[in-house]
This record gives sequence, C-alpha cells and structure tokens, in this order.
Amino acid sequence: MDEVEVVVAHSERATLRVGDVFLKVDADQARIDAEIETMSRVPVPTPQVLWHQPPVLAITALPGTTLGRLGGPSTGSPAGWAAAGAAIRKLHDAPLPPWRGRAGRSVAALAAELDDECASLVTNGVLPADLVTRNRRVAEAALRPWTAAFTHGDLQIAHVFVDGDEVTGIIDWSEAGQGDPLYDLATFTLGHEEHLDDVIAGYGADIDIDVIHAWWSLRSLLAVRWLSEHGFDPFAPGCEVDVLRSLM
Repeated sequence: MDEVEVVVAHSERATLRVGDVFLKVDADQARIDAEIETMSRVPVPTPQVLWHQPPVLAITALPGTTLGRLGGPSTGSPAGWAAAGAAIRKLHDAPLPPWRGRAGRSVAALAAELDDECASLVTNGVLPADLVTRNRRVAEAALRPWTAAFTHGDLQIAHVFVDGDEVTGIIDWSEAGQGDPLYDLATFTLGHEEHLDDVIAGYGADIDIDVIHAWWSLRSLLAVRWLSEHGFDPFAPGCEVDVLRSLM
C-alpha cells in the first residue's frame, strides 16, 4: 500500500495524498460542492474528480511542481511565473459564476473585519501597534470599487502546478466565485515580490501595484491570528509577519 501523506490538516478540513490520489475531507459540504461545481466551469487545467462520498472528495494528483512556497525560495523560472500569470488572466476573463467567492466580499464587510482584527492583534499583543497601524493604512487602497471577475479566492503559490513553463493545473477551488481579480494576483505573489513583474507580464494588463501591496497587507493582517490558532506559523521567515514588516 502507498504511504499516506498528510498535505494539510486542521480543525476545518484535511487533505491526504495516497499515491496519485488526493483525498479531501471537509466538514462543510458546501465547500466541497462549490469546488466540484467550479472545476466544471473554469477554462484552466484542474484535477480530475474521481469520486465524491461526503465528506470526502477524491481527485487526481497533478503533474509538475509548484513554483515554490510561502516562506521558501522560488523554484520556478521567470517564464513559469509568466505562464501562471497568463493562466490567471484566462480564469479572470471567463464567464462569471452566479455566486460570490472569498475575493468578492463587500468593501464594508472587509473594512469592519479588518478593523476588528487589527484591534485584536494590538490588544492581545500579537503584533506591535506601529506595524499594525502602518499596514492598516497600506491596506486601505484595497478597499475600493472593483469590476468582478471569476476568481479563485485562495490562489496561494502552493495551489498552482507547472511543468517547465506550462501550467498543468490549479487546485483548491472551494473559495472561488465572483471577486476582485487583484486579490488573486496579490495572493499568488505574497512573499514573492521579486516575481510580481513576471506574473504581470504574463497576465497582460495594467495593474495597480499599490492595490497589490494593499492586498498583501490586508490578507496578512487577517491571517496572522487564524494561522497561529490552526497550527501554522505566520512568524516564520518569509511568511505573513515578514510581509507586513516589508511594507513598513
């Protein structure tokens, strides 16, 4: 029997790999349903659904590797990053799904969540007040009107696979839906600013860099406490807290 590899696991969901099959276990059936529906709609490569027996979804592994990981060095070439940018643009240009995704939260809701989280980070001594205050100001640029696109909603670098300079697939679609396309671009380049120009070149459109920086701040501020509470380390070198420091 193949070895069982725990890819990610916390109180909400877990993903296991057994050979060439990924088993996703999710307590929220709506997330699994959204992932299956989204993968049937998007114009980019995705894993093949093998079977679905709630709360488990079985999908195929993708060929290739990721371009790197948050907190680690990039393993991809500039051309690979540009290819990822082109794939993201293809997704964003696809017909809109009828639902909002994580990248489609309203400006008012985001602002309220951000203010609450910033207050908690300072009050509980998680982060220095000046670091939080400065990044809250940077994050303000993300709180603006945007034109909806078909967004992934959780486009971490670990969710995009490439083989050479070709994108072989994108995984983890449970947060997808209508949203701000710059949220996806910022999530993908978080902690890898050196490749932002490559991604934008492949994406092929004018991008407001200040908004990308704003999303880096906003996403990191909202993630620090959740990550700490779920067994991850946002204070590790190159991760969310370092991203916040780099924007000071």
